[in-house]
Amino acid sequence: MRSSALATVRARTLFAPLDAGGRAETVARRLAQAITLGLLLDGERLPAESQLAGQFGVSPVTLREALAMLRDMGLVETRRGRAGGSFIQAPDDPQAVQVEAVLRLLSVHELRDIGDHRAAVAGAAAKLAAQRALAGDIATLREHAGRLHTARSRTERRRADARIHVEIAAAAQSPRLTREEMSLWSEVGDLVWLPVADDQVAEVAAEHDRLVDSIAGQDPVQARQAAERHVEAETGRLLDLRLRMGTA
Repeated sequence: MRSSALATVRARTLFAPLDAGGRAETVARRLAQAITLGLLLDGERLPAESQLAGQFGVSPVTLREALAMLRDMGLVETRRGRAGGSFIQAPDDPQAVQVEAVLRLLSVHELRDIGDHRAAVAGAAAKLAAQRALAGDIATLREHAGRLHTARSRTERRRADARIHVEIAAAAQSPRLTREEMSLWSEVGDLVWLPVADDQVAEVAAEHDRLVDSIAGQDPVQARQAAERHVEAETGRLLDLRLRMGTA
């Protein structure tokens, strides 16, 4: 039986209280982000409304408004009865042609800038994780790195990849870095695996293995370098594909 995402991704990051004046739209956006990234799994039951409202620091009315938005988006299903509650409905996988259309909207300079941002965040998270990760964190990282080796579809690979990086930031004990990784993966997650051919998957998975090994070895310098090289390689593949597409 698969473990709940809530048991491994820091609940204080996913459900951290909102800033003063936080509204239903903000709650819905944060939950939608976690669902599309695969941090909340298809069919998973959300905490009770009163508990979830308390974790976000909003009123039950605001929480119910947010859940209604997610239902309208097709991301949550609410069931009544003793075994009822709000359950995650993962969105359909985007087709390659849709992802390519998104890539065409980004210039080479924008892709490079996003890559620089991602490398900085991933490098900092990996460095801190090498200094702070607990044994349970390492086990979680190895679990998701292993899933990347066996993932068959682009979406499965993207979700495993995103989960590894979010978990690294969580292992760094930095809610801000964790939220930043989630935000970045929401922005470019579907793009990252677009240029990766099936025969390249093993090498990309091996990059993650080396990154996790560096964190497990408590080597912050090596961990940071491994994370930065990994993101730079991803950015390079995206840039190559974008250049082959020609000028927008």
